[in-house]
Amino acid sequence: MAQKMTGARLFAQTLKAYGVTHVFFMDAILRRALAEMEDVGIKRILGHSEKAVAYMADGFARVSGRPGICMAQSVGAANLASGMQDPYLGHSAVIAISGRHVAPFQYRNAYQEVQHAPLYGAVTKFHAQIDTLEQIPHLMRQAFREATTGTPRPVHLDMAGLTGDAITSLEGTFDVVADEAHTRFPAFRPAPDPAMVQKAAAAIKASARPVIVADRGAAISGAAEALARFADRIQAPVVLTLDAKDLMVEDHPLHRGALGLYGRSCANHVVAEADLVIYAGCNTGDHTTANWQMPKNGAAIIQIDLDPVEIGRNYSRVIGIQSDVRAALEALAAAASAAKRDDWLAHTMKFVTEWRAEAEKARTSDEVPLRPERICSELTELLPKDAILVADTGYAALWSGTLVYLRHPTQRYIRAAGSLGWSFPASLGAKCAAPERPVICFCGDGGFFYHLPELETARRRGIKTVTVVNNNHSLGQGLRNLNIAYQGRDQTHKGECFEFLPTDFASVAKSFGCFGVTVEKPQDFRKAFEAAMASDVPAVIDVKTVFGHQAPMAWVPS
Repeated sequence: MAQKMTGARLFAQTLKAYGVTHVFFMDAILRRALAEMEDVGIKRILGHSEKAVAYMADGFARVSGRPGICMAQSVGAANLASGMQDPYLGHSAVIAISGRHVAPFQYRNAYQEVQHAPLYGAVTKFHAQIDTLEQIPHLMRQAFREATTGTPRPVHLDMAGLTGDAITSLEGTFDVVADEAHTRFPAFRPAPDPAMVQKAAAAIKASARPVIVADRGAAISGAAEALARFADRIQAPVVLTLDAKDLMVEDHPLHRGALGLYGRSCANHVVAEADLVIYAGCNTGDHTTANWQMPKNGAAIIQIDLDPVEIGRNYSRVIGIQSDVRAALEALAAAASAAKRDDWLAHTMKFVTEWRAEAEKARTSDEVPLRPERICSELTELLPKDAILVADTGYAALWSGTLVYLRHPTQRYIRAAGSLGWSFPASLGAKCAAPERPVICFCGDGGFFYHLPELETARRRGIKTVTVVNNNHSLGQGLRNLNIAYQGRDQTHKGECFEFLPTDFASVAKSFGCFGVTVEKPQDFRKAFEAAMASDVPAVIDVKTVFGHQAPMAWVPS
């Protein structure tokens, strides 16, 4: 029923109608709407930087499967835009809202004003300006529609007024409407073309060495069970990108590990030797394919994706299935002939056995300072069955993605799409999305430094996460290339390019009123982790690790 209300109340009521439970923001933005949100039960999480609240919204979206909301005033719009890169690359439905000087102030050097559209153009799939009261319901509905339809990605709404409040005090008569399909993502699950399913089934039957590569699209689709059924039906090994790491447990008989430049050698060998690669929700980017060196030339390819533009982007003559990934895998499982490929499965398992044996040497090391591999081994044993592990980019993703073994189907793993520092604020958003589940963040000291002030946010709002810091007082991933750059040169000042002062993050955490503990010996990690999990406040475990320790890179075809 239509009711008379202010723009602020319309804004808050619309968010509520779409099932929004949290809004992450930096002051000063939409203050009237924030007041109205209190009345409808939406939690307002004030952060310390626009980029951090963007990452909180991203973590919230990835864990909840619902759009995450972040907001900032006009002068913070550029900072908020910078936080859209990770959800854009990570296929996450984030709705960014900023203020913008009203039209008469535009193009006149208004205070702290720059053009916002170009800032958001590369990192959102939709941008719109709200200049009138009547536009609020239409463009808010469109924002949710755009964010959740097709490939989920961020969108941006630019509200009139420096703080977005130029029209929120105005009154009108409105019927608050929400499209139920767009309260979540994926909003729609289109079924595959039966003819293409049959063509794919024929290719699978003709294959002697098939492999399934599951990526982010399969994870977004919630395709874990369908993936396992399909793989079992055709007796094909499964390799996972880091963005789909939690789709299959480590000990599943068809699991062959994470592939790509941040993956395991064993998984890369499997793909390199396959005669058919079935890409399930994969954009076939450089990391996944080792700069397009695998699969080998001549291998047949089946590519399943919700977005038809991705099918065949990097490989020609593919069998393309435009569909929801879960629906496609279910259809393929029904259409494909049951097969036995014992020799192929045994051959690929040898790669895994050899890799694990080599990895265990580092995972069980008692070296002091600790090796990051040992942290991953400890986390494997200590993660609760329903834990959500949130990893940073770079080495944090490489270590955790390859060396933390997920052994329970209810465990989740999400990682940064490329933005260093993403993991800690993203873990706060993840905890808001799943308050009943333990959320553990894994990052290095370089990444943790980015958003340290959000410890105060976590403490103030009772967002109880556990952050494990691989503290080697350096940006260790850069050292390999720095060593190359410094060959034949004086090494005296090389540390200026990657080295930090030793920092006591446990004391930093305590200064924010959080729990902090330092680990210097491998045997002390369990006690520290258990104490952190038992604490009533956000916790930081500062693990002192080998300075500048280098991760071994996975084998890739030459």
